Amino acid sequence: MWLNPVSSCFPNLKPYYCSATPPPPLTTVTVLMAVKTTEESDVGISCYISQLPGFRGILKQRYSDFIVNEVDTEGNVVHLTNLEAPAEIVKENGTKTQDATSKDYTSEIEKFRSLAGPDDVERLEALINQINSGSEDSVMPIVLSPDYDKSHRTAVHNFVKENFKFLVTDAVDGPDASSKCIRVRLNTGGRNSKKRKERGDKPFDSRGSDDWSEHVGKFLRFHLYKENKDTQEALGIIGKMLGIQPRAFGFAGTKDKRAVSSQRVTVFKQFASRLAALNDRLIGIKVGDFCYVKEGLSLGQLLGNRFTITLRGVVADSEETIQASANALGKQGFVNYFGLQRFGSGSVPTHLIGASLLRGEWKTTAREYYKETNDIDGTLRKLPRHLVAERAILQCLKKCPGNYSQALKAIPRTLRMMYVHSYQSYLWNHAASMRVQKYGTDRVVVGDLVYCKGNETEKVTGIVSSECVDENANDENCDDSFDPSHLDDISQTNVPEARVNLVKAVTAEDIDNGNYTIDDIVLPLPGSRIIFPENDVAAVFHDLAMKDAISLTESVHNVKEFSITSVTGSYRRVFQRPMDFEWELLKYIDGNIPLVETDLDKFAKTMPVNVDKEDPTSVNEDGSLHDSIKQSECFASDIELQTRDNEVEHKGEKLPQSESLGGTNPQGTQMALKLSFTLPASCYATMAIRELLKTSTSVAFHKTLN
Repeated sequence: MWLNPVSSCFPNLKPYYCSATPPPPLTTVTVLMAVKTTEESDVGISCYISQLPGFRGILKQRYSDFIVNEVDTEGNVVHLTNLEAPAEIVKENGTKTQDATSKDYTSEIEKFRSLAGPDDVERLEALINQINSGSEDSVMPIVLSPDYDKSHRTAVHNFVKENFKFLVTDAVDGPDASSKCIRVRLNTGGRNSKKRKERGDKPFDSRGSDDWSEHVGKFLRFHLYKENKDTQEALGIIGKMLGIQPRAFGFAGTKDKRAVSSQRVTVFKQFASRLAALNDRLIGIKVGDFCYVKEGLSLGQLLGNRFTITLRGVVADSEETIQASANALGKQGFVNYFGLQRFGSGSVPTHLIGASLLRGEWKTTAREYYKETNDIDGTLRKLPRHLVAERAILQCLKKCPGNYSQALKAIPRTLRMMYVHSYQSYLWNHAASMRVQKYGTDRVVVGDLVYCKGNETEKVTGIVSSECVDENANDENCDDSFDPSHLDDISQTNVPEARVNLVKAVTAEDIDNGNYTIDDIVLPLPGSRIIFPENDVAAVFHDLAMKDAISLTESVHNVKEFSITSVTGSYRRVFQRPMDFEWELLKYIDGNIPLVETDLDKFAKTMPVNVDKEDPTSVNEDGSLHDSIKQSECFASDIELQTRDNEVEHKGEKLPQSESLGGTNPQGTQMALKLSFTLPASCYATMAIRELLKTSTSVAFHKTLN
């Protein structure tokens, strides 16, 4: 039985990680050959706080079992409560944008039939009719059918330019690499369109409306409600419908994909009426609670998140087991590990890539993205567009063959930094496990790191913000849609001076005086401005890094952003208690029925709807009901369908005391545990659930339970 280097240094210590063979160092071979699913033990997640037994429960059996509501910087929980646009802004010159002057374009549309199919003709005609109706502010761009013929696309561009001077066109990517689609929109450029061309900007950019009142905030803030979509995906859909780039949006943090979530978003110089008009066509997304503000949101501008999680299929030897475990979670909390989301969902975990970058292995890392082939064009044609890093590297190598360092820098900055931060998290998790194994969870020991209290500035040996990862990380949103989970805790903005905390090592005097508790203990994410604990836990960081041929004190190359000595580093609390913690046991029969109301469910109750008994529904792969209405149908139908999907949420009842949780119920009644709690930003709710169940939180494991 192999023991890791840290355990071998302390033979009396119970090993916190062991296996039949030693884990290999994170070398080039590891990066190239890693294909198995990442397990919790692979990234240092191995300990619990309580010694209570766990029980069975299925996490995220339905996406509606995982509800996340952002908590803003003022401590307010974000909910979707209103879909109406506020009173519109009056433009300074009191004029409207250029319109179609209500001319009859029947003959031009008939000519267009010779160039386009009936569907495209119908789309164009509907667009012109909407413009003629005088509702320019809510006019959405249209996208014509995929076109593989460049000469034909040129003819369509010219036709629109000559016959509909109030419209502009451009080309967007089609469903495959060899096709393009023509996008048509109302020309709102007016007198500024010439300046736009001089600046070299694209027709569809992030600057917003040209006419804006100086007395109104330049950013529209709204609440984004989404179901089973990540934040980038939802904003990508909205941006495409508005004809603006993803960088126009600002948000405080990404939310889980397989969930129902509500969060704040800002967009530059867009009218609320335009966004509100999208609700009729959006499926699984709604926007509302609009207001105009002076500043846009950036990553990290939140206090945390409120979670409402339903664990289905609960099985335990008794109700008392569940009750004891839930109460223990509320009182003692959990080990504040970085969850599996931090390390990616691909075949190569992000911390392995991070280790390779820290060693300066540019060529190896870059070439992994196209599997050692030199056919860059062919690979680009096959790569899905959401694989942002891969496409960025290949496109750069196409322009600059052999310049692997520059190719890696072509990846959007936030995504680039994710790799290094992931390796920091890998080290932190292992160190946290070591701290729990050696010193327990009920006391502070000499050498532990804590945030200072009182007037102890003269004893401080390090100054770093409490959760901010990198002082150089900017607040830009990436141009493309990628899916790094928990983006907010890897690329926050600079933290205000008032939030900078002082960190010190605990002394024997501190312990005698009872100055600190277990809740005060922190561990560092290695960087240039951190200190390590002054006890045995410090060895974990250096031993693991040394095994991976990485030094935490000096760099082997001069590329700063891929150097552990050039990132600031930070501190993270080892133990976290859930705030405002509540729980209850429910029983249910139909696993397809939601047991908790979402924001949209609550809102739907306030809207009068006509129930259509013959409205078709179907069942998704995850067992959830899916409406089959088309995007063009009215919002009331969308609300009505989702209401019927959730109308039986009141059937969730508290579990009778006499009913056993073990064994099989002949009526098919099952048990669920509903949990509600708030966590600070960058804490993982899945780690709280892990403490409760004493089982893995990996997607693969919970799929087996399904």
